[in-house]
Amino acid sequence: MTSSDRQNQIENVVIVGSGPAGYTAALYTSRANLAPLVIEGFLWGGLLQQTTDVENYPGFPEGITGPELMQKFRDQAERFGTRFVTDQATKLELSDQPGGIHSVWVGDDEYRTRTVILAMGAEHKKLGIVGEDELGGRGVSYCATCDAAFFRDKPAMIVGGGDSAMEEAIFLSKFASKVIVVHRRDEFRASKIMLERARAIENIEWMTPYGVEEFVAGENGALHHARLEHRETGERRDVEISGAFIAIGHEPQSELVAEQVQLDDEGYVITEGRSTRTARPGVFASGDLVDHTYRQAVTAAGSGTQAALDAEWYLRDTPEVQTPVDLPEGDLAEAQWAPPRS
Repeated sequence: MTSSDRQNQIENVVIVGSGPAGYTAALYTSRANLAPLVIEGFLWGGLLQQTTDVENYPGFPEGITGPELMQKFRDQAERFGTRFVTDQATKLELSDQPGGIHSVWVGDDEYRTRTVILAMGAEHKKLGIVGEDELGGRGVSYCATCDAAFFRDKPAMIVGGGDSAMEEAIFLSKFASKVIVVHRRDEFRASKIMLERARAIENIEWMTPYGVEEFVAGENGALHHARLEHRETGERRDVEISGAFIAIGHEPQSELVAEQVQLDDEGYVITEGRSTRTARPGVFASGDLVDHTYRQAVTAAGSGTQAALDAEWYLRDTPEVQTPVDLPEGDLAEAQWAPPRS
């Protein structure tokens, strides 16, 4: 398709981002005959592409690797007619008028669309130290809920001092032989109640004020120990561990829309009530881009479903939108109801 042809074509749905939210939104909108276009990025599949074994996604009793799971999501969406651009979205121009046309840019290519589903996700904040990337999936993780069971009866570490770090430590303590919480200050950002709960658990130990300087592999190529430095004295210690969980926060990937939709203080996209609607008509946000709390593949997939349903209902109920396909009510999925027409 030439650039001129592309400018003359108006899509029903463009999904920016991939991962469980983006691909599930694509699956639902493609089954509704909306022919979605997914700008999936070079590193498609979201954070699950960085995950080895996934054992907590329903329907896979034997477990599945993150990349395999994302390939299945993508294949299923493609089966029903989803189209993909394996490149990065570089600019969005979002209309503020009901029925307005939005533009999504990939370099010099412009894609015009009646609705946009934002599914850019969030990235784990990293320590930025030697061994962190090299040992990802081989001892270094960012989600105890996902990976704690792999360290049953082994020593493990949590790096962080907020509520998320305490939650991770409490969960990990059910599996690991001991959990060492490392924080660069003696004071914690965590709430009093979360800190008290963590301190009450016998196999959680505390090392403050220490920072992690390096993760070091053993002969088998997996994590063997962490090299720590005391923030006041400069003392260095090597602590033997099998797992290290980094819990210093997330960074929502909302830069492309920062000036066009409402963001909270942490950069997450704000949606209306329990819906995925943003303040821009025809623009919806889903997955880790909006989720402070759960950040699981299954909840992201559910959020992608909501965004697809919201987009279909918007196309159906907005008089200004002229869609090229028939949109029968209830065509999406198993929902037996829909919000009333405005």
